[in-house]
Amino acid sequence: MKFLENFIDKLEPKFSKGGKLEKWFPVFDGLATFLFVPKHTTHGGVHVRDAVDLKRTMNTVIMALVPCLLFGIWNTGYQHFRLAEVEASFIETILYGAMQVLPLVIVSYVAGLATEFIFCIIKKHPIEEGFLVSGMLIPLIVPADVSLWMVAIATIFAVIFGKEVFGGTGMNILNPALTARAFLFFAYPTWMSGDKVWISGLTDGSIQALNPNIDATAGATQLGKWASTIDLYKEGATEAVEKVMSSTYSTLDLFLGIVPGSVGETSALAILIGAGLLIQTGVGSWKIMLSGLIGGFLMTTIFNIADANPFMGVSPLDQILAGGFLFGLVYMATDPVSAAQTGVGKVIYGFLVGFFAIMIRVFNPAYPEGVMLAILFMNVMAPLIDHYVIQGNIKERLKRAKLHDAH
Repeated sequence: MKFLENFIDKLEPKFSKGGKLEKWFPVFDGLATFLFVPKHTTHGGVHVRDAVDLKRTMNTVIMALVPCLLFGIWNTGYQHFRLAEVEASFIETILYGAMQVLPLVIVSYVAGLATEFIFCIIKKHPIEEGFLVSGMLIPLIVPADVSLWMVAIATIFAVIFGKEVFGGTGMNILNPALTARAFLFFAYPTWMSGDKVWISGLTDGSIQALNPNIDATAGATQLGKWASTIDLYKEGATEAVEKVMSSTYSTLDLFLGIVPGSVGETSALAILIGAGLLIQTGVGSWKIMLSGLIGGFLMTTIFNIADANPFMGVSPLDQILAGGFLFGLVYMATDPVSAAQTGVGKVIYGFLVGFFAIMIRVFNPAYPEGVMLAILFMNVMAPLIDHYVIQGNIKERLKRAKLHDAH
């Protein structure tokens, strides 16, 4: 590594002010500081001296996402061979999953970083580190079978309209990764919903080629199956409802993640491992995670009491484990930029994310994955929550001050 550091030090004058490649300095600086601790010095007054900069914080989140990525690679291959009813070894499963998932990751980073570099060169500011996490999140929250060009377009859209128009990293009010998913959901709805897209090989017919008797509905997600019972229940098709509910996945399957779904969202176990790392390092807010769980459990309990349809009757634990609820709560609701900043604000913010996520997925079957809309909505509301929390604190302090003066 010392050799690489010396090599970078020799190149630096060419990219510094007055050098031949001066305009490319943001690109050079971004790559150099990604590999080594920045040698920049502060020019202001009071400051904190610490080797843990924003890049290192983002790298911590990426490490927390690795369990979800690895499991997503395996599960993508597993679901493919399971539905095709073809026996495959562990290595074959991993290789197939890697061939489907890794291109999504590569396209996400290439499209996003290229857009970032262009903006850095135009605006003449250092490369911003926020996309290091967004670039990993985007491929983990999309179906394995989504087209690569769609991922590229959604990523570019997210960088430009989810971040750069607000001023870049630290200024955005919406989570960029969720902005990309929302773009895909509304621009290409057939690729983000239905039964076929969640299992690699169903949309292009490669699974059908292996097994012509495949039923595409076998690729439905847990949320998709629950949502399908609402219309059946209204029509009075009791037997059909019971058939669908009996075909849903077990609580253990949901916890382990051996179910169809977005690449990195299915395994609660992998997500909890990542959550532990984020909480241990202080990068992720446990207040948001815990209050979000409480909000989700409360909303599900209310639905259980109402029990107006089979979807409302699903147990709180299954609701929490299904879909992207936990993934969104751990990795995206805790985004330090778009989430609430105050202590009390984080509790309110997280609670409402969990509460609204379950409400949206049950009330509106067209959006079975309600956590996406819930987080984006609360991103917009977060500044307002912090404002009222701060104003409340100010009023309390003024009240205490007046009581002190009175005595």
